[in-house]
Amino acid sequence: MGRFAELVAAREPAPGGGPVSAVTVSFAAALVAMAARYSAQDAAGEGLVAAAEQLTSRAADLADADSVAYRAVIAAYASTRDGEPELREERIRSTMERAATVALEIAKAGAEAATLATRLAVEGKPSIRGDAVTAVLLAEAATRSAAHLVALNVDAGGCDERLVRQAERSVEIAHAASARASRPPRS
Repeated sequence: MGRFAELVAAREPAPGGGPVSAVTVSFAAALVAMAARYSAQDAAGEGLVAAAEQLTSRAADLADADSVAYRAVIAAYASTRDGEPELREERIRSTMERAATVALEIAKAGAEAATLATRLAVEGKPSIRGDAVTAVLLAEAATRSAAHLVALNVDAGGCDERLVRQAERSVEIAHAASARASRPPRS
């Protein structure tokens, strides 16, 4: 983690907000897996652990995918400076769309992590509620961040606005999960 933080803090364009959002989702999902292990005593609980572990891995992979996508954007801008304007615009649009798509996948993963964590926050053992709510809040923040990146990339690349609407839907899901998980527990 120390090395990742150094890479993020360096005067380099990547890794940046996308990978940090993805890693945050990965940590939120890992908290879900841990909390589920303490809270679950049945097959449904085992399924929650498996889903959280799969999401942990998927989100970590998205951190790498985002760095690759953003580096492609940078390369597209650099390689087309003196080229034909139409070719330049298409390369930039294509790489921005890929970057927006990866950010959208991070937002969707964040919404999924928030939903899984909320289930534990509401239905799990009281002793794991703090970890579950922490996972929800982290996932919601990462979802919002990734959705913002989707909108920026779509705008910069002139890409399909449906990507933005899909990202906004993920934010709505994560926010609803957060609101539900943040309610005081029933006595």
